[in-house]
Amino acid sequence: MSETRRRIADRVGEVPGIHFNALVRGLDLAPGQVQYHLRRLSDSGEVVAEQLYGRTHYYPPSFDDWERRTLALFRRETARDVLLSLLADGPRRPAALADDLGVARSTLEWHVDHLVEQDVVEKRPDGDALTVALVRPDATAALLVDVRPSLADRLVDRFAGLVDGLLGE
Repeated sequence: MSETRRRIADRVGEVPGIHFNALVRGLDLAPGQVQYHLRRLSDSGEVVAEQLYGRTHYYPPSFDDWERRTLALFRRETARDVLLSLLADGPRRPAALADDLGVARSTLEWHVDHLVEQDVVEKRPDGDALTVALVRPDATAALLVDVRPSLADRLVDRFAGLVDGLLGE
């Protein structure tokens, strides 16, 4: 295996769920070079690529489907904040969750709907309302150890939140 391919595979192993642009930035390589080596790594089974909600994420082959989808969602700041809040405080009503996180209810619902689609959280009936709860709290907590968002990832998430806030007014 070439040195460049080894660097890419090692980075994917260090940051499971990393997306293409973060690989390019983090390794200071040309996009075409990273694309070529990722294709070779994917063809050989050393890296698994999965597209979710407009981004392609890369993983070591040891992660199963649920873990890959959950890690991809953890890479988004608001979704990560939802999951951290549910891990810390248990099931919550969406309105309380949105207030605590300081996000618009529509933003929260967008992220919660994706988390529900991927079987990470569920909406449970709670009297006349719904409660958001983790489907697999222990497995979700264990994956949190693998998530270390980069500064660039956080800036992109914050910019998206700023635009959402401006458009919501």
